[in-house]
This record gives sequence, structure tokens and C-alpha cells, in this order.
Amino acid sequence: MSNSRRVSYFYDAEIGNYHYGQGHPMKPHRVRMTHNLVVNYGLYRKMEMFRPRLISPTAMTRFHSDDYINFLKTITPDNMQDYVRQLQRFNVGEDCPVFDGLFEFCQLYTSGSIGGSARLNEGRADVVINWAGGLHHAKKAEASGFCYVNDCVLAILELLKCHQRVLYIDIDIHHGDGVEEAFYTTNRVMTVSFHKFGEYFPGTGDVLDCGYAEGKNYAINFPLNDGMDDDSFRSIFRPVIQSIMERYAPGAVVLQCGADSLSGDRLGCFNLSLKGHADCVDFVRSFNVPLLVLGGGGYTLRNVPRCWTYETAVLLGEGDTIKDALPYNDYFEYFGPDYRLHLPVSNMENLNSREYLDRTKVQLLEILREVEPVPGTQISTGGVESNMAPRGIGDIINDSESGITRKLNVGVGIMAGGMVSKPTI
Repeated sequence: MSNSRRVSYFYDAEIGNYHYGQGHPMKPHRVRMTHNLVVNYGLYRKMEMFRPRLISPTAMTRFHSDDYINFLKTITPDNMQDYVRQLQRFNVGEDCPVFDGLFEFCQLYTSGSIGGSARLNEGRADVVINWAGGLHHAKKAEASGFCYVNDCVLAILELLKCHQRVLYIDIDIHHGDGVEEAFYTTNRVMTVSFHKFGEYFPGTGDVLDCGYAEGKNYAINFPLNDGMDDDSFRSIFRPVIQSIMERYAPGAVVLQCGADSLSGDRLGCFNLSLKGHADCVDFVRSFNVPLLVLGGGGYTLRNVPRCWTYETAVLLGEGDTIKDALPYNDYFEYFGPDYRLHLPVSNMENLNSREYLDRTKVQLLEILREVEPVPGTQISTGGVESNMAPRGIGDIINDSESGITRKLNVGVGIMAGGMVSKPTI
């Protein structure tokens, strides 16, 4: 496997200044800690580093509803009492609190993901990293699970401008429900999630949930039990992803690397080591397909930076050479008492039997056999600037004012009647 990849890395120093509130498990400060460790390991010398250019609120409405984005722009801790009905309607208040700078925070993490996709589209990088992104639970018009704007969906929509098929892989301990829902009825995007299932947030992601209509068999879910360890995870992740890469042949991959699947996470119940978690990253990297790598969950503050720093090294081909002894950094005291990169796992029982994992793996591989190898898609022509229209996502429409057909960037939304396209000219 060649180690020479052009890696771009998106980071804005402001991200660590946002605070969900006292006692809330989601801490954007972990992204700043990760960046500090990346810099002090010298990994920045091996990649191009960018501060993302902020996207407009309009760009967020490629997926999200106008009302919801306008609400996020408007709401503040000072005016909350005037928006009681909207807070309830958009599920903002408890898990997803209102805090100072909420909309700017959403702009920052989303801009890195969309900017990263644009860089891949332009062919200027092979791998793009945005550890601030990966907020995979947000819905079209609803916040959920600490997530407000679904940067994963918006990044995928950006990639669809240039790639016929995009694969989304999620190794967060929670099911990637917002992304799956957005693309549930199209074969242009395949979503794959490996997650804890059964009396666990968000409660979705059964193995039988595999897509609908044009998207049938293009949503893959591997539900898991407590105690998932490195060997077990590797035994299911590699064959499933191998099969998908062979049959689906995506033009680009988005990999959500939620670190709450690590051993010892404050909200998680898996038992993965850094190497077990990063083995997924290394395997996806080995296919040499344009790759956008995002963060996600992760709630033990000292462990998340360790994980994402190590995975940055893996993406740079430095996974075998990065030193276990942590370099001195601005947050060195967080990493005591051992001050090591790698952590021991716990002795918790793995409740995933070999029989269960093999049975579910076979079940998913059977679903994948139903996938059309490299699915064909319709092409809509609209003159010189015509673009491939995603099947099941959108069509070329006429501009009512000018009366001419124009090229679209097509967005996706789920409504009661099924898939609805939202074009942005």
C-alpha cells in the first residue's frame, strides 16, 4: 500500500471556544486539544492545513429547511423565552441546548466538511480531515443528539456534484440516523453504520432497515451489543466494507470516526483500542478512493484527542512510526498519569458472540448481493451546462423567471410524502 497521499486538514481555532453548557458531555474543546497534539507531534508538516471559508446559511438549506436554519440564526440564550413553540418544534433545548454563538459554531464545523468535499472534487487532495465535523444525527428540520446542522449530509451533497456514487461509513457507537434518513430512497449514496443497538440512542439501525424504493439495499446496518473489541470489530468491518467497495465502487467515501466507540468512553459501551478504531480508517484509506474523514461523538476528553491524532498519523502513513510517549503540549496535564498515546482497554465482557457476528455478517453480505454492481443512473441533459441528475434525488427544473433550464446542485430532504428535491441554482 502506497503511503503517499495528498492530505488536507481543516481547522478553525475558534471551534474550541464554544460551550454547550455546564455538565454537558459534548465539548468542542476536544477538537482544539486534538489540533494541539497534531501540531506538537509535527504531523502538520506532512499535510496542507486550511481554515475553512464560512459557508452561507443558504448553503445549509441544500438539506435543511429554511425555517429551521432561520431559527438557528435567530435563537440566543437571551431571547429563548420568545421562541418556546419553535424550541419544541425543532427539538432544541435539552440534549441540543441553546448557547452563545450556536449558529457560528454550526457554520464552522459545517464549512470544514463542505470545503473538504469541494477540495476532493477539485482533485487537490486524496484525503481531507475535519475533526470538528461528523454531527450525524441532525435531521432536515430538527436538532438531535447534540447535532444541529448535518455536515455529513451537506458534504455528501457536495461530493455528488462530481461523483456518481458516494459511500458513507459510520463507526460512531451511535447509529448514523440523520445521514441514513436523508439518503434512504436513493442509490446514489450508500450508508453503512456499525453501532450499538437495543435500548440505546437513537434507537434506529436494525439490520432489516436497508433502504426503500430506488434506495433499497443501499442502507447497511450492523447492530452490535456491549463490549465490542478490536478483533470482533475487524472481523465484521473488513469483509463488509470489502464487499461494498467491490460491488458499489464509490467515487468518494465519507468516513465518520466518532470516538465514543473507544473503551472507557463516558457515554459509550464498546471496548475498542485506538489501534482497533484506527484499523477501520487504515482499511478504508487502502482503497485509494477520495476520502473525507470526519469526527463525531467522543465524550472522554482525554481520549478523543489521542484517537483523532493517531488517526491523522494513520492517514498520513505514519501510524507505525508515531511515538507512544506524548510530546509536551498545551494540555499535557489532561493525559496523565501515563502521558502515553495508546490506552489499555478494559476487561469488560464482549456480549457479541462469534455466532451472532457471523450470522449478521452473512445477512448483510446477502443484502449486498442484491446491489446492482456499479449501478447505472439516468442522465438528464439540459444544454451545455447539463449535469447528471441523481436518480431518486432530483431533476432538472425550469427557472420560472428566465424560462431557461439551468444546472442544479441538488439537495435532499425527507418529507411525509417521501423524497423531495431542493434545488439551489
